[in-house]
Amino acid sequence: MNKITKILIVVVTCLAIGYFSGIVTRSSIETWYPTLVKPSFNPPNWVFAPVWSMLYIMMGVAAALVWDRMESDKEAVKRALLIFAIQLALNALWSYLFFGLHNPMLAGIEIVLLWLLIYETYIHFSKINKIAGYLILPYLAWVSFAMVLNASIWWLNR
Repeated sequence: MNKITKILIVVVTCLAIGYFSGIVTRSSIETWYPTLVKPSFNPPNWVFAPVWSMLYIMMGVAAALVWDRMESDKEAVKRALLIFAIQLALNALWSYLFFGLHNPMLAGIEIVLLWLLIYETYIHFSKINKIAGYLILPYLAWVSFAMVLNASIWWLNR
């Protein structure tokens, strides 16, 4: 399988996970989320979809670049992709905890674990392909911001 095919497969997978996470989010954005007290730095709702779309694309490209190195270091690539898959599952779980269960505290605890797995993904990806590592950094930065936002929303609404 060539590199472009791998990129398409992983990007579509990441976008699909984002789409299904968005299903849980959509109804709460219109009903529950507007009732919350939010910090002054809370972005407008329209910002989230394009940012997450770009991040899912970058994550997919990064994972595909790592996958493309399977033949040169099979064990390291398999481990890196396993960590990537776990963090992707945690990414989807956060949406369910925050928007589905309306539980900012539980989502706040989970996002710390998510952040640690994203950082671990960055470390492993960087060792295999520097560009793949760099492509994970905006995701790590955004989740860092999301972690502060999540904690602030929990604090303001406890």
